[in-house]
Amino acid sequence: MAEVHKKGKLSWWQLSFIGIGCIIGTGFFLGSSIAIEKAGPAVLLAYLLAGVGTYIVFRSLAAMTANHPEKGSFRTYAKQAFGPWAGFSNGWVYWSSEMLIMGSQLTALAIFAQFWFEKIPLWMLACVFSVLGLLVIWLGVQQVERMENVFGLIKISAIVMFILIAILAMTGVIGGGGPEAVTNPVSTFFDGEWSGLWIALLYAFYAFGGIEVMGLMANELKDPKDAPKSGTLMLIVLTGVYVAAFYFVITLTSWKNISTEESPFLTALTEYSLPWVPHVFNSVLIIAGFSTMVASLYAVTTMLMTLSEEGDAPGIFAEKEEGKVSKPAFLLTIGVVILSIILAVLLPDRIFEYVTTAAGLMLLYNWVFILLSYRKLMVKGKKGTALVFFGISLIVVAVTGTWIDSMTRIGFLVSLFFLVIIAIATWVKQKKTPQSGA
Repeated sequence: MAEVHKKGKLSWWQLSFIGIGCIIGTGFFLGSSIAIEKAGPAVLLAYLLAGVGTYIVFRSLAAMTANHPEKGSFRTYAKQAFGPWAGFSNGWVYWSSEMLIMGSQLTALAIFAQFWFEKIPLWMLACVFSVLGLLVIWLGVQQVERMENVFGLIKISAIVMFILIAILAMTGVIGGGGPEAVTNPVSTFFDGEWSGLWIALLYAFYAFGGIEVMGLMANELKDPKDAPKSGTLMLIVLTGVYVAAFYFVITLTSWKNISTEESPFLTALTEYSLPWVPHVFNSVLIIAGFSTMVASLYAVTTMLMTLSEEGDAPGIFAEKEEGKVSKPAFLLTIGVVILSIILAVLLPDRIFEYVTTAAGLMLLYNWVFILLSYRKLMVKGKKGTALVFFGISLIVVAVTGTWIDSMTRIGFLVSLFFLVIIAIATWVKQKKTPQSGA
């Protein structure tokens, strides 16, 4: 513990800021369009519920971190709670979720770029962004950290900019709008179907994806016991900002105008006579989306290296040079990127919905692991147990919501496919481990 404290460089508020930068991405800027499309104005409730559920998950992870900081964070806690099989499967569930998230973000970036280049196919734009992202990863860890710090500021600035422009547009200061040009979301709150709210909950959770990174980085805190404080502030701010932003989106434009072919923020802004604003905002969206895509590429590559170092993946993928990604791990990441681009060619119309649904589900499966590990390792009273099961219940509601819609059901089947493959791999490893130890 003392060694961890000496190495830690971050204060709790710095980790809060990093968390906001890691979490705000294409799940917020574009994935929210699916949530709005499904739930209508009731999407505000979906994001409030997701904020509560995310807080319970982070609170659990932060409590374990404060009690016993570990380099492997949630993977290590799963292993301590349930044995080696849990650490193995948890690591691969997380790797799969980040792989799908990366594909979702790559597709979102191409959709953002089509705002300017309508005639260029989605897959060609995805190729451009993937090459740039892979180049950043190859340059090393330090380049990723520097870029994320700058882009974190840009992402926060984008949301603040949208809220300020929305207020000015609603009051008629710019764009020729005014109170008569806007709608009141409260009056139309129940316009969407309640089943849509059920479906939307998954995408609301997806917009909070990234809290696991805060768990991994909590090891860098000056005092790991500050982890709960940093997450509490971050999630209160983030939930408030999300709800405020979507309130303005469905106030500036009818929720029925929102589609996954464009960011809901751009849809809201383009209805006003502000010719320069959508272009500036789209530039910011691309920068923000690129940063989260690079973060996912980095997570996919480094998690594979970590799994390799701990014997949960072939040894060839282990880190060979400090601060640099291993070539085999990097090559596998390139293969994953190529697969994402092939999917963009084969499924150009609905690929974002399919991949985002599967990515969100894999993320939630990982969160269930965190909650169960926390219950096994730390929870003693009925209050803590009730809170854990309330968090799991919200996640179960989000997962089952995908069953009732034909589009989201495909994403669920994709996530189920990954779970089956990981379960088989876990069983094979368990069978081999006693033999190797004999």
